[in-house]
Amino acid sequence: PRPRLPRHRIHHPLALLGAGGRHRLRRAALSRLPAHERVHRRLGQREPAADIRQRGADLIVNLGDILSGPLQPRETASRLMALDLPTIRGNHERQILEADRSSMGASDAFADANITAEQRHWIASLPEQLWLSDEVLLVHGTPGSDLEYFLEVVTASGSRPARQDEAARLAGNTPASLILCGHTHCPRVMQLDDRRLIVNPGSTGLQAYEDSHPFLHRMETGSPHARYAMLERTARGWSARLLAVAYDWHAAAAMARQNGREDWGIALETGFVSHRRAT
Repeated sequence: PRPRLPRHRIHHPLALLGAGGRHRLRRAALSRLPAHERVHRRLGQREPAADIRQRGADLIVNLGDILSGPLQPRETASRLMALDLPTIRGNHERQILEADRSSMGASDAFADANITAEQRHWIASLPEQLWLSDEVLLVHGTPGSDLEYFLEVVTASGSRPARQDEAARLAGNTPASLILCGHTHCPRVMQLDDRRLIVNPGSTGLQAYEDSHPFLHRMETGSPHARYAMLERTARGWSARLLAVAYDWHAAAAMARQNGREDWGIALETGFVSHRRAT
């Protein structure tokens, strides 16, 4: 049987409009808030949050991977706990909870060493998936896995955008008209043949990384701008705007380097894995 997923009832007075007794989400700001990102960065990176406020979003949602990395995981957790945004757990939160620190990667190990017991309890309480309404589902990777890429495919030759049939296979029978995903840090929108819309807003922080699963590949946005998406429900259906916002990425890169992560420093400042574009 299909597992019952937690439903999030939205109480913001502008977030929902009643229609025939069913709540419908009309407008939301979708913020990826990845492993190292925070809504109000202590480094002074307030531009994405200010941009969201200026655009009049009714709700901000968080798609996981929110603490791992060399940029203030304790402060990030504290801020997000206070904001109490609709938030799901990413694969990095799961890995922190399940693995021994000695077997973790550097980003997870840094977060694990710096967060408090209360913050660990908080990430343990986060759901893997979340329904915002009868129409809107939040997942980290895909409905079936927090590690799968929804809108990209990795082969021995590298990564490429997914085809409609490939994304539809991963979406399965999920009865949502809007599926919000993260994980890859690459902003992308795809509408399936059945009109379901899949949106990855990208990352508000780390714009490039290299991974070896299932093959060596790079995910790069090509610029250091913070990425998020604005979603709106109209009479024609859901619309999505992918946005890129300037902020002080040099300060973020400097902190990453102070914590021994030159790779993050390069990605934060350039949007590429290295200063030379991969070929």
